[in-house]
Amino acid sequence: MENERTSEEISDPALSDIALALFHLRRVWAKPDLMKRIRAQTSGGPGGRPLQLSNLMVVHAVAALSCEPASQNGEEVTVGAVAERLEIDPSTASRLVGHAIDAGLISRRPSPVDARRANLGLTDAGVRVKQVAERFRRAYLDELMAGWTGTERKEFARLLSRFAESAASSPMDFDGVDQIFEEAQAD
Repeated sequence: MENERTSEEISDPALSDIALALFHLRRVWAKPDLMKRIRAQTSGGPGGRPLQLSNLMVVHAVAALSCEPASQNGEEVTVGAVAERLEIDPSTASRLVGHAIDAGLISRRPSPVDARRANLGLTDAGVRVKQVAERFRRAYLDELMAGWTGTERKEFARLLSRFAESAASSPMDFDGVDQIFEEAQAD
């Protein structure tokens, strides 16, 4: 077909480098032994329950939602809002919020507006976990970027934020994976 372009025609070495770097980051941060170490080190969370990475996701979502102008104006932080923030379905959000409540990180109060909903907030333990997680994350990033200038850090933050916004507004078409294998077998 005339409109089809070969990979050589649309090749951009920078895009190849970005794809490889993202693939490498995913492999580094998703190693099973890393996840096991994190779980082992957090086995005694608040309330004696083990902390999970999903607990941190919920804590950060509730904290962020609590700081938004809508929440400051009396709007409640609900399971539905957490689901939207985490971009997951409401039933999954409900389960994750339940785990965070069981771990003593999130409180659930009845909504004065709608009895079917609950208003979520951080407990004192949730605030501490959030603070420690943020401190750890900042120290880790500071270590990774120790040789970077302030200008380089700002530019990287700007570009990475822009990249993340583009990725969020135009998610990957996972049907394309099937196309990769179909085209590869066609030769």
